[in-house]
Formats: sequence, structure tokens, C-alpha cells
Amino acid sequence: MCNKTYCHKSSLITHQQRVHSGERPYSCEVCNKAFCQKSSLIIHQRIHSGERPYSCEVCNKAFSQKYTLITHQRIHSGERPYICDVCNKAFTDHGSYARHQRIHNGERQYTCEVCNKAFSQKNALTTHQHTHSGERQYTCEMCNKAFSQKGNLITHHRLHSGERPYVCDVCSKSFSRQRSLITHQRTHSGDCPYTCDVCNRAFSDKSNLIRHQRIHSG
Repeated sequence: MCNKTYCHKSSLITHQQRVHSGERPYSCEVCNKAFCQKSSLIIHQRIHSGERPYSCEVCNKAFSQKYTLITHQRIHSGERPYICDVCNKAFTDHGSYARHQRIHNGERQYTCEVCNKAFSQKNALTTHQHTHSGERQYTCEMCNKAFSQKGNLITHHRLHSGERPYVCDVCSKSFSRQRSLITHQRTHSGDCPYTCDVCNRAFSDKSNLIRHQRIHSG
């Protein structure tokens, strides 16, 4: 059925009976979630018990699954074994690699039920839905300004800290947002990707194009 291979016949039989038949004989006594393998149930139960038996020897962060620890350790080692064959971007785990590939193949399986806008990642859909609900769950502890996206809050924090992590490699000017650096770099490259559809005047920044278009719209 799926060409998966095993070194023991008993493992093949177990696989066939449970994965393809849908049999799940091992149930969690806390939440009644069922599993086809006992080992999967044991790992799941750690969610309820809080047990994290696998610890990183570098930073002491603990995990409930050995695989999660192995993936985490790649942060310290710099290992990125999953490489995109389109753009060569590398990833520490298969899940991130699979999500990234949706960018290239155009797959957008998560659709907003309000406006039908589609996304390749579930967390992107969740973040988008805040624009409809008006929910702003991330609040700055210094000025109480609220944001719908955690990334926007992190960027906002730089206004208070003065941090400017994005540096132009041409003139060394620094910015708090990557988007600002990209826009700035166009002053060096001469790239003007935003064009007025009335007079064909081109701009390096979208906001400048919008301001310009007011000349035509009045």
C-alpha cells in the first residue's frame, strides 16, 4: 500500500493493521486521544505530565521527544541537512523545509473563511485572521501599544531599545526593520520597482508611489 519497509515481519503486520486499517488501540486516559502505537501514546502523555527526559547538553533546554532534541541541537552545531533544490535555502528540520517548498510550488492550502485569501502556512492564516477580528494580542510592556503579529511587536521594541540590526553593506547605515534596509539599498542600486500607471514615473518605495498618485487623483 505504501512501500514502507521493515526488518521484522511482526512490525510490518502491526503497521498494516493499524496505519492502513485506522486501528488505534492505545488511548490516553486523560484526553481519550488514541494512537496506533504504544510508543506514540507514551510520548503524548508527556504533554499532560510535563515530563521532558531529553536535555540539551549545551543550553540545558529539555524536550519530551528525542527527535525534537536532535533537531534543536542543530541550532548549536549549525547543521542544516534539508536543502531546497530550487533556491538552496537550508533548514534544520523537515517540517520547515516542507513548509518552505510551498512558496515555490504555489501551494496555499489554508484559506480564510472571511475573504478567501489563501496561505501556504497555518500560522500565516492565523495571523491574517486577526485583521478581521481586530484582535491585538501582543502588547508592548513599555507603551502599551498592541499588535496583531508578534513580529511587529519585536520590530516595535527596537524603537525603545534603539536596536538597528539591519546594516547596509555599502554605506553602513543601519535600520530597525529589514524592509527599510531593502528599500534603502535601492538608492545604491537604482532599482525602482514601483511604477505609476498614469505617467510611468518609477519609485524605489511603494509609499512614495502612493503619495505621487495623489497628484493624478487629486
